[in-house]
Amino acid sequence: MKESYWKYSLVVLIVGLGYLLFKQAQPFMNGILGGFTLYILLRKPAGQLQKRINRTWAVWMVTIGVTLFLLVPVSLFVWAIVSQLSGLHLNTATIIQPASQVVEFIKEKTGFDVLSESSMAFFVKQASLVGQTVMAGVSDLVVNLGVAIMLLFFMLFGGKCMEDYVFTILPFKEKYKREVLTEVELIVRSNAIGIPLLAIIQGLISLGGYWLCHAPNPILTAMLTGFASIIPLVGTAIIWLPVVAYLAVVGDWLDAVILLGYGGIIVSQCDNLIRFMLQKRMADIHPLITIFGVVAGLPLFGFMGIIFGPLLVSLFLLFLDMFRKEYLLTGEA
Repeated sequence: MKESYWKYSLVVLIVGLGYLLFKQAQPFMNGILGGFTLYILLRKPAGQLQKRINRTWAVWMVTIGVTLFLLVPVSLFVWAIVSQLSGLHLNTATIIQPASQVVEFIKEKTGFDVLSESSMAFFVKQASLVGQTVMAGVSDLVVNLGVAIMLLFFMLFGGKCMEDYVFTILPFKEKYKREVLTEVELIVRSNAIGIPLLAIIQGLISLGGYWLCHAPNPILTAMLTGFASIIPLVGTAIIWLPVVAYLAVVGDWLDAVILLGYGGIIVSQCDNLIRFMLQKRMADIHPLITIFGVVAGLPLFGFMGIIFGPLLVSLFLLFLDMFRKEYLLTGEA
């Protein structure tokens, strides 16, 4: 009785303290998961480098290299967006007249005045909230990048001991422990490489359509389209559909129709095809696992949910298969 008491009390303390720590770590979850992702990607190259030079020097070289590899592209991406926004040019003269006609139509049919004082105050408030959200997102990005790099540094130093420790506490048989760890590494690696690669390919594909249809600021729009490819279900349509609407409003119906067909047939279908090919080649993951995983992972983990959401779904299916093999099929044999 005494031994059972201590055993279950320890389990309660572990679960309770783990939950509290998880809640407190929520603001830094993207950084923690990002550091884990970087470790999965770099553990083997770092291990090979440590065999050739001093371990400390190897860890510092990898960490500094990753820091430059992350900060330089992120800085260039932000600079490119700011540069494109500063040079943004919309044909306001052709927008005002159709927009005013839409406003009058809404007022005539519904009695709602879009340009009333209360409506404008609401729009200004929402714009302010969007600005605050963007600034908070930028500061969170900087903090989480720092957390990810710091965590990567210490994981590279003690990675082998950490892996051995995790291996001993997994509640599975020996053969399943290897399978679980292999599944985690495979899915994290495939999503961490495949999702940015998909975004780049989608941005380049959409850029051709935007140039062909004379969309405003095609480079900026293509960059946003590539970034939108990570959004589940809606995907790239959240960018190219408003561009189609803009072209229609300014009276450029031919380009609007062409872009609508290009976006619906080429961009969206290429998104599904390329995603399927990349995932089948890298980890043989069914596309539905990725879609449901991203939908479930984004509320739990934030941006890193695009990587760890599919991992949760894959692990759930793996554990279900392990249970079936161990406890449901044994009686049939």
